[in-house]
Amino acid sequence: MIREFHLADWFTLANSFCGVGALFSVMTYLQTLDPLHLYFACGLIPVALFFDVLDGRIARWRQQSSALGRELDSLADVISFGVAPAVIAYGCGMQGLFDRIVLVYFVACGVSRLARYNVTAEQLSEGTGKVKYFEGTPIPTSLLLVAVLAWATWAQAIGDDLWFGVVKIAGFQLHPLVLMFALSGSLMISRIRIPKL
Repeated sequence: MIREFHLADWFTLANSFCGVGALFSVMTYLQTLDPLHLYFACGLIPVALFFDVLDGRIARWRQQSSALGRELDSLADVISFGVAPAVIAYGCGMQGLFDRIVLVYFVACGVSRLARYNVTAEQLSEGTGKVKYFEGTPIPTSLLLVAVLAWATWAQAIGDDLWFGVVKIAGFQLHPLVLMFALSGSLMISRIRIPKL
């Protein structure tokens, strides 16, 4: 199988390595409570975006793309820009039942958005092989959410000190800050057209 990989696919794998590294960093934070590990987790997401952009440019430069590469790219994006930001949010203190529901919704929206893109990419390219626009915001826009969480970590506004506090609904917790994940997920599955640069 490795012989079937193109050069761009290795950069896609580097994207996924960054996402998994962020997950491990959050787990280490939850064990040690050393915020340095949250910084590592947040810092790995822009590195993942760098590799995500680079793999596309390399594939176009070398004129080598494949169904395997497209699927690999989507799976890496789910890890780095879907699961990892949700787990970082959990690590920052969004651990109530309603927080978890919102974070699962966010990841499900990211997965759905990527699946829709993969299925409709040929239609959207109108036979040119190049997609002119995205439907819904791309999943890497979750980098903005991660930036907010990095800022919250720097401001020591994590755990019990999360911005906007906590609301109890039917005895279960909801941290209003988690609603930015609900908004982001909803925008990903929307029909808003975003021009592809």
